[in-house]
Amino acid sequence: MPRALLLNASREPLCVVSAHRAVSLVLAGKAVVLETDGRVLRSERMVMPAPHVLCLNRYVHVPYRGVVPPTRRTVLQRDDHRCAYCTAPADTVDHVHPRSRGGRHEWTNVVAACSRCNHRKADRLLSEIGWQLLVTPSLPAPGRAIPGVASRPHPTWVAYLTL
Repeated sequence: MPRALLLNASREPLCVVSAHRAVSLVLAGKAVVLETDGRVLRSERMVMPAPHVLCLNRYVHVPYRGVVPPTRRTVLQRDDHRCAYCTAPADTVDHVHPRSRGGRHEWTNVVAACSRCNHRKADRLLSEIGWQLLVTPSLPAPGRAIPGVASRPHPTWVAYLTL
């Protein structure tokens, strides 16, 4: 199902919406289409371009959220779905300093991991098993914290996601 990037009236990214929601916003007069790929959507009485990037006509106040919490989805997005120990495709997350040993659930202690590495590491420290991280865990880039933006956003979105 195609999706569209929704921008606030100030042109800051808000979220990613389904094509159905994007068309509904345009038809209701709440948003305008900024980018399209040339495809068109047809109904019995009208034709409109398929939206890729939308901009709201009125500014929507979004409550300030200091830092996006490190959930499974956001950690996997930050690490591009690659294991921090072996670079295999990651499907789970791991605490570098295990929570059972006092580690905290925060961005600098959580990395993406494949099931094999996560199981082999278990609740041990990296120094105990002689492993090293291939990447240093950190806060995600601002553009990655937008709900619905995949690890590889659509090319037409890139200009609007860079802050």
